[in-house]
Amino acid sequence: MFTYINPEIRERLIRDGKLFRVDSEGAPVEMLEAAGPGQHLNIMGPIPLPLARSHRQPTVKWYASVRSTELSEVEDLASTLREQGGQHLFSHLASSMAVNSVLVIGRPETSEKPLVRVHSSCLTGDVLGSKRCECGPQLEAALDRIADDAEGGYLIYMAGHEGRGIGLWAKAATYLLQDAGEDTYQANRSLGLPDDSRDFSDAAVLLKYFGQGKPLRLLTNNPKKLDDLSALGVANIEQVKHVCGVDDHNLGYLKAKRDWGHRLAEDDLLTDE
Repeated sequence: MFTYINPEIRERLIRDGKLFRVDSEGAPVEMLEAAGPGQHLNIMGPIPLPLARSHRQPTVKWYASVRSTELSEVEDLASTLREQGGQHLFSHLASSMAVNSVLVIGRPETSEKPLVRVHSSCLTGDVLGSKRCECGPQLEAALDRIADDAEGGYLIYMAGHEGRGIGLWAKAATYLLQDAGEDTYQANRSLGLPDDSRDFSDAAVLLKYFGQGKPLRLLTNNPKKLDDLSALGVANIEQVKHVCGVDDHNLGYLKAKRDWGHRLAEDDLLTDE
């Protein structure tokens, strides 16, 4: 994938207010200067995005976000290649940097307590429709619930969170281990990996910027997600239960989540099958 933008286009986007930077507290900082100490995010948008995944099929505002430090490495290399006449090598400017997304649904800027979902990427569930997890139904239900909310809210889609942070290749291995009898957490440990290695620091910055310090209602069953975001400085978060997509294919997976600490009651795990 290309991670490079022509400098002239970049400058135009900055002038138009379509490309900007925020610091670790979500406060805007000067874009044309080098990123200072701490975590800075570059944010591009808003981009109108008509959605087909929600029953309301809303047109949302999409923002793409990437860490300034990761982006600057690619931009520096691209500049060097261009100066040396090596534009034909731009196809090698592939990067594993995480580009996160924010969907602004409705008019949450007018809400006193926006509804929010921080959703970890899951190719098998979100894209392929796998029933081994409930990620796909959770994503669609979150879009519906936020669109149905009186004033809307935000959905933050976190890239690089596949398999609770272990990546798609390792996740495929854990599926084979699960098929041999291990649960989702045991499989991670068998590979020598943490139960959950996701980093929510970028999500915290984005919530600070877009939430503007307001109390937030977070669609999640995972208390660790609330604890991590609170520890990262996102104040006044209220958990809103988000149970959907339960069936016989993922029941064992969800029971393992419950045993690990997710707030799932027995009647949350009833299936229609």
